[in-house]
Amino acid sequence: MQFKKIILLLFVVLSVNTFAQQKTNFTQYVDPLIGSAQHGHVFVGANVPFGAVQLGPNNIMEGWDWCSGYNYVSNTITGFAHTHLSGTGIGDLGDISIMPATGKLIVEKGKTADGEGYLSKFSHQNEKAKAGYYSVLLDKYGIKAELTATERVGFHQYTFEKNAKNPHIIIDLIEGIGWDKAVECSLKQVDATTIVGHRNSKGWANDQRLFFVIKLSQPVKNLVLYDSTVVKSGKDLKGKKLKAAVEFAAIAGDKLQIKVALSPVSIENALLNLKTELPGWDFSSTVKAADSKWNAALSKVKIDASGTTKKIFYTALYHTMVAPSLYNDVNKDYLGSDKKVYRKAAFNNLTTFSLWDTYRAANPLFTIIHQDKVSDVVNTMLAIYKQQGKLPVWHLMGSETNTMVGYHAVPVIVDAYLKGYRGFDVNLAYEAVKQSAMQKTNGIEYIQELKHIPTDKVEESVAKALEYAIDDYCIAMMAKALNKTEDYKYFSKRAQLYKEYFDHDSQFMRGKLSDGKWRTPFSPVAAKHRGDDYTEGNAWQYTWLVPQDVEGLIKLFGGDQPFTKKLDSLFIVPSGLNEASSPDISGLIGNYAQGNEPGHHIPYLYAYVGQPWKTADLIRKIDDEFYTAKPDGLCGNEDVGQMSAWYVFSSLGFYPVNPANGAYVFGTPLVKDAIIELGAGKKFNIKVVDNSAENKYIQKIVLNGKPYSKSFLLHKTIMAGGNIQIFMGSKPSETWGVKAEDRPVSGK
Repeated sequence: MQFKKIILLLFVVLSVNTFAQQKTNFTQYVDPLIGSAQHGHVFVGANVPFGAVQLGPNNIMEGWDWCSGYNYVSNTITGFAHTHLSGTGIGDLGDISIMPATGKLIVEKGKTADGEGYLSKFSHQNEKAKAGYYSVLLDKYGIKAELTATERVGFHQYTFEKNAKNPHIIIDLIEGIGWDKAVECSLKQVDATTIVGHRNSKGWANDQRLFFVIKLSQPVKNLVLYDSTVVKSGKDLKGKKLKAAVEFAAIAGDKLQIKVALSPVSIENALLNLKTELPGWDFSSTVKAADSKWNAALSKVKIDASGTTKKIFYTALYHTMVAPSLYNDVNKDYLGSDKKVYRKAAFNNLTTFSLWDTYRAANPLFTIIHQDKVSDVVNTMLAIYKQQGKLPVWHLMGSETNTMVGYHAVPVIVDAYLKGYRGFDVNLAYEAVKQSAMQKTNGIEYIQELKHIPTDKVEESVAKALEYAIDDYCIAMMAKALNKTEDYKYFSKRAQLYKEYFDHDSQFMRGKLSDGKWRTPFSPVAAKHRGDDYTEGNAWQYTWLVPQDVEGLIKLFGGDQPFTKKLDSLFIVPSGLNEASSPDISGLIGNYAQGNEPGHHIPYLYAYVGQPWKTADLIRKIDDEFYTAKPDGLCGNEDVGQMSAWYVFSSLGFYPVNPANGAYVFGTPLVKDAIIELGAGKKFNIKVVDNSAENKYIQKIVLNGKPYSKSFLLHKTIMAGGNIQIFMGSKPSETWGVKAEDRPVSGK
C-alpha cells in the first residue's frame, strides 16, 4: 500500500514538472484587451510589472467607461500618455501625452472622430496589444505607432510614410484623464534632441507632481511652444496650459523614436532613470526585455488548462501586476505624501493603493507569489502614515483621495505580519493600524464607544460598520500576537459590532437610527449610489460581509439550515435595480454581484455549512458567464487587480474568504494542474484528477500523500511546498468537507 502511494506521488511530481517545462512563453496567453470594453476600465498599452510607466493610447473621452483613457468601442486616438489607471471607477493620470502627426500643424485636440484637431481614427484590425508592447496604425496620418517600456521610461517608435509632409509631434501637458487638469507646467528644449519639463496637476488625487525628460532620435527642426493656443517665443516656457509642437526635417529612415523618462522628484532624476534603464535606442531589444520581465512574473504560477482558460488566467494574473506601481527613482528617491523628497529609501516606494478592493484577494495573492514585494507595500504604507498622519485609504501619486470606506491598509499589514513577514518596523505597524481605528471621523467615533453608527447621522452607515468590523478583527489578531491583552479584548468586541445591524425579523443587515429603531421604509433590493446605508450595494449584498466571523453570522440566522436557505435566496431573488443604483452593481446572479468587490467571498460561504458543492456550482457559473477572453470579458471594474485576483485564486481551487486568517477555502479548480513557484527552490504542486465541465465537484483530496478531508487549506501549508491532488467527480461528495470538523474556521 505504501509502495503504491510512493509511485502515485512520483507520478504527480513528474507530470506537473513535465507540463511546466513545456510551457515557457506565458506572455503568449496574455491579451491586454480583455476587460477594455464595457465597465472593465483596464489599462491598454505597454508597461512592465509594477512599473511607474503605463504608456498607452487615449481615446476621445466619452464618459465613465473611459476611466483608463481607453475603451474598446472607440475608434479614435488623441495621443499616447505615460501614466494610466487600470480598472478604477474614477479617471485620472494621463500625463505627458504625445501625438505624432503629418501635414498642417494643428495644436487643438480633436473633439470628434471626423472633426478638426489632431487625432486619428484607427481599426482594431491594425492594433496589437501584448504584455509590454502595443502598436496601432493611425489611419489619418499613415503612421504606425509602437510602444514599449521599462520601469520608468516609455519608448515610442513611429514609422512614417515615405516622404511624409511636415512630420511632427504634439506634446500635450494640459489635459489628463477624467478629472485631471494641469495646474503648473514647464517645457524647455536643452539641446537638439532633448526636451525636459514638469507637470503638476489636480484631479482625483489633489496634488500630483511629475518631472520628465523627452529624448528624440531625430534633431528638432522647429519647436513651437504654446500657452493654451497662444504661441510663445523662446525654448523655455512655464504656465498652466502648455503644449509644444515639435517639427522635424524629413525623417531619416522613416522612423522616429522617442524615450520619455519620468520622476516624481526632479528632472535630474528623470535623466538618471533614462541613463540607467534605457541608454540605447534598440526598440526590439526593449520589447524583448519587457516580454522577459512579464514572462518571469507570470511564470510564478504555471497552469495546465484549456486554451481559453489559459488566456483568461494569464491575462488576469497580468492585470494583478499593473499596480501598485513604482513611485520612486532608480536611486530610491521618492516624493512623500507631505511633498518632501526622501532620498535613497531602504524600500521601493509605491503608489496606487485601491485598498477597499484589493485587501480582499489581490493583496493576499502577493503574500504567495510576490513575497519580495510585501515589505515594500507595508513600508510604503508606514511611510504614508508618518507623512500624512494616517495609513492610506485610496492613495494615488503621493496624495490621499480618501475614496471608499474602511481603513483597509489594516488587513494588508496584519496579514503580512501574521504570515511571518518582518521586513518592516512591527511596533510602528501596530501603532499605525491602531491609530486607524481611533480616528474621529466617518462614524468611527461611535464604534470606539462600542455603539452602532446611527444612519441619521452618518451616510453608508451599514457598509462602514461592517468594513470597520473586519479591520478591527485584524487589529485584535495582531494585538493578540503581540501579547497586547487589553487591546485584543477591546478590538475583539468591536469586531463583533456587526451584530448591531442584523434585523432578526427581516434577516438583513439594516441601518439603525440614533434611537435604536430601524430606518424605514426598507427594501432589501433598493440601492442608491453612495446615498443610502450601503456602499455601491444593497442589503442583500451586504448582509454577508462578515468574513471574520462566518460562524457568528450563521448563529444570527439561527443555524446552518436557515443560513443556507437565505444564502440560496440571494442567487435567486431578482435584483430590482434602477437608474439610482450604482453602475458598479454588475455581474448579477439574482442579487449576487460578481462585478463588485464586497460580494467576492460569498460563493465560498457554503463551505461553512458543509455544502461545498454549491460553491462549485457558483464558481463554474461565474466562470462561464462573467470571465471571457473577449474585450467585454470582465463584468465590472477590474479595480486595480481585485477582479482578476478573484479569478486567479478561484482557478487554482481556493480563495481567502477571511483576508487575514491565513486560510483559503476550497471551491472548484478551473485548471487541470498548477505549480506555484515559492522561491528558494520550493514549489506547491496542484494535480487535479478528472477535471471537466461535468466533473466540477471535489470528491477527495490527498495532501503530500495523505488523505485530506478539510474544505480549507492553510497558507503555511502552501508555503512549505509539497503536492496536493484534487480528485473531481460529476456528483457532490457525501463526505468531503461535510463534517463540522472539516469546515473552515473563519476567525482563526
